[in-house]
Amino acid sequence: MKELNYKTLFLDRDGVINRRKVGGYVQNWEEFEYLPQVESALLRLAQYFPTLLVVTNQQGVEKGLMTEQELIRLHQTLVEDITEKGGRIDKVYYCPHHQEVGCPCRKPNTDMAFQAKRDFPDIDFSTSIMVGDSKTDLQFGRKLGMKTVLIRGKDEEIENDLFDWVFENLIDFVNHIEENFSKDSIK
Repeated sequence: MKELNYKTLFLDRDGVINRRKVGGYVQNWEEFEYLPQVESALLRLAQYFPTLLVVTNQQGVEKGLMTEQELIRLHQTLVEDITEKGGRIDKVYYCPHHQEVGCPCRKPNTDMAFQAKRDFPDIDFSTSIMVGDSKTDLQFGRKLGMKTVLIRGKDEEIENDLFDWVFENLIDFVNHIEENFSKDSIK
């Protein structure tokens, strides 16, 4: 089997890890619903990637639909829940700003990735993968020289040159990795 030469996995949240709330925002843990088999996927991905990060735009904070503290609590609960189940998310990065603000941390801008690099200095964007369900997720990855994975589900036109692989869900991406790469090659 081939060696997996990618060391850091960046994941979008809504539409990749949890069910997207159409026309709204997931505001607390009670509204958070994992997509099918995501918990298993995160457990298995932790065996392949030394660093697993979530990068998510959460403009519901600036819109006043939740406080930043509520968002932080939701993310802490997510990390704790995955850890209790044997998986791992090393850190969650978020942008609380409205898209019209032009914030450098809002995807497709890249500041969340550079925040991650400050926290995890071994990150090399050329050996990273970005998994997302929207154009801005994939543009974020491309700007940084990452490989990109599109998870289908969002009704959005996305140019083929923005993604390297496309899957129906996160578990299909994991299955692809397990079928094509050796766990023994991970350093």
